[in-house]
Amino acid sequence: AAIPACGLLGKLLGEIVSIVAFDVTPEALRIDDMVVAHELRRKWVGRAMLRELEQLAVKLERPRVVVDDARGAQEFFRRVGFENEGDQWVRTLR
Repeated sequence: AAIPACGLLGKLLGEIVSIVAFDVTPEALRIDDMVVAHELRRKWVGRAMLRELEQLAVKLERPRVVVDDARGAQEFFRRVGFENEGDQWVRTLR
């Protein structure tokens, strides 16, 4: 697998519990992969990671966060405010 251009690590009590791999494009931050420890799913860890990524997008003046392949996580992305646009899931930041 290719090494991601950028990433965020989520830690809880010193242990890595989540990872978001992403790329910075001229118009958006594009999520390549997102993993949350199985035992912490449904505990808002994924939402917290996306919130951090959105704050980074605002600082980098990127108005959108994009997911090209939701890989079975479509319902999660819908619940956290992403909208389906063809083959992508997109969250437009205000």
